[in-house]
Amino acid sequence: MPDVALPLLADRIRAHAVRMVAPQGFGYLGQALSGAELFAVLYGWALRPGTDAVVVSPGHYVVAAYAAAAEIGLVDPALLATYGRNDSTLEAIGTERSPGMDLTGGSLGQGLSAAVGFALSDRLRGRDDAVTYAVLSDGEMEEGQVWEAALWAAHHRLGQLVVLLDANNSQVDGPVDTITTLEPLAAKWESFGWAARDVDGHDTDALVDALGAVTADERPGVVIARTSTRHGLDCLPADADGHFIKLPQQLATAALAELAARGA
Repeated sequence: MPDVALPLLADRIRAHAVRMVAPQGFGYLGQALSGAELFAVLYGWALRPGTDAVVVSPGHYVVAAYAAAAEIGLVDPALLATYGRNDSTLEAIGTERSPGMDLTGGSLGQGLSAAVGFALSDRLRGRDDAVTYAVLSDGEMEEGQVWEAALWAAHHRLGQLVVLLDANNSQVDGPVDTITTLEPLAAKWESFGWAARDVDGHDTDALVDALGAVTADERPGVVIARTSTRHGLDCLPADADGHFIKLPQQLATAALAELAARGA
């Protein structure tokens, strides 16, 4: 585990992500900005490598997962410089080869089904202490397969399954709430038989408390983390597209300076 406070770990994740995306001049930076605290808490506080499993359902979120995994020794930090390059193991959109996690998704909406399989496998093998963490995005809530998996998990009371939902209201078509009405998210999950907590996703203390609460529940649990794809970088222009951010070198330099000023 890292020997730094979780808010600082979140900023380190942001800094790694800026460095990974900057050589291409654009990329999935917004997902690291919105999910930095979520991944900091998951990898820096909750995860027990070798015991627990991590499924990152949206494959474009792996930029944050790689950064967090490098911070705790699951990925060689030197590999981060190869992110998105030809023949690199750190592909820009995760695949079955992606290190630092047990599985990442291709088509969106499939990760929870896979996580259900991990949790059921642990139950059948008597691994009662193991937890499966599934990172999902709010845009994936438009997929019927997610809700089918949620129903199945609740019916079988897979209490060792925890969803970390990055609710950043961003998807490739625009703000999620302009595409499909998902709210009330917590009430929907609860109606499906899950323990749900709805918190500020940039507050690491709130995330820790919520994650602890749902993990202790006998039902599967979901932490709905309300986030922003701009959080943590005031230097981003007002028109920065949260899903796929343009990052010219001048802006990358300003972003790293801003993060360095906070100790990252």
